[in-house]
Amino acid sequence: MIGSLMYLTASRPDIMFSVCQCARYQANPKASHLIAVKRIFRYLFGKPRLGLWYPKNFEFSLHAYSDSDFGGCNLDRKSTMGGCQYLGDRLVSWQCKKQTTVSTSTAEAKYVVASSCCSQVIWMQQQLVDYGLNFLDSPIYCDNEVALQIVKNPVQHSKTKHIDIRIHFIRDCFERKLIHLENVHTDDNLADLFTKSFDSA
Repeated sequence: MIGSLMYLTASRPDIMFSVCQCARYQANPKASHLIAVKRIFRYLFGKPRLGLWYPKNFEFSLHAYSDSDFGGCNLDRKSTMGGCQYLGDRLVSWQCKKQTTVSTSTAEAKYVVASSCCSQVIWMQQQLVDYGLNFLDSPIYCDNEVALQIVKNPVQHSKTKHIDIRIHFIRDCFERKLIHLENVHTDDNLADLFTKSFDSA
């Protein structure tokens, strides 16, 4: 059942977070996990017309949103990160994943996901160059001002010196003007969909 739902997330990003949460317990499921999966199917049955739609005429501008919870997994306290990339106002790529390390602050969790989102944006920029489209200096929106300052300030502090060097990839992209970061209010962060479940009401 989880495999079918994962396949469906390719056109229904609204269920991505819930399906990923259920997939974490696939090796040792309990009755509560089956109830959660059935709830997702009931939601899909009640909302059959939701999905992605791409009209042929729309603006081409590449931008992305990144978000993370803080220590959302009760078992290992790892954060769930989510990111989404848009061409114009059309969602073309999205991710929902548990971070591989435990973050010691909200800012660190948001910095890690911004770096992951940056990698996806850079890959998309390189792919679109093949079609004659150049999207340098693409904005990545993040709802944490401290995480944005970590990117913009190359000086290591006691609170950030433990962060893995590969995460600092975003700093290099920022300095080379491949991307730029902008603060967005939490209520306007479109990646929020991938970090928590929502009521169907």
